[in-house]
Amino acid sequence: MPLLKKEKDIFPENLFESLESLVAENGRSWWAMQTLPRCEKKLMRSLIKEEIPFYAPVVEKRYRSPQGRARTAFVPLFTNYVFLYGDQKTRYDAIATGSVCKTLQVSDHVEFVEDISRIHRAIQTGEPIFPEAKLEPGDPVRIKSGPFKDFEGVVIRRENQLRLLISVRCMGQGISVQLHDYQIEALSRQSGGLGVEQALQESFPPKRPQGPSTKG
Repeated sequence: MPLLKKEKDIFPENLFESLESLVAENGRSWWAMQTLPRCEKKLMRSLIKEEIPFYAPVVEKRYRSPQGRARTAFVPLFTNYVFLYGDQKTRYDAIATGSVCKTLQVSDHVEFVEDISRIHRAIQTGEPIFPEAKLEPGDPVRIKSGPFKDFEGVVIRRENQLRLLISVRCMGQGISVQLHDYQIEALSRQSGGLGVEQALQESFPPKRPQGPSTKG
């Protein structure tokens, strides 16, 4: 059982159904609000109260207590960040909550909407999500099958696992999800990163045939 129930991490509930209509015009745009430590939920509650559109993805984290008991908690995917949509007054209202230490106006609106939409879709699959604090180069791929079908990103390797890196480019952060080699098709080989075939070989090296035994 979770220690605390999951709080709303999005407003309105249908934000992603009308996301493309939230365009950068009339002084309104997307903002990345960097919060003070452990103040993401405080800011989210204030934004809901003021009916300000926002997204601050929260994911389930499982761990064990010092006594060895299995625990579940809901934690921010991007620590100390809440994304909100509004104008300068909206930004000021968010700062006035006492939860914000820095703000960043998103410069490429189309790119940002594309990125957070993919993050939201990935979370909605219910599959394990791994935060990535730093983006890495890699070869662009498309997923052919499974819960992440039609997702695009770059292939990386983590602890002998093959993963798809999904980025929020304006932050230089993202998430990764675990994949199987048969789910991947290459989009391009011009990126200069870890090749798809190389990534597969290094993650799952072929077994070498054993020679005849010399015992006896």
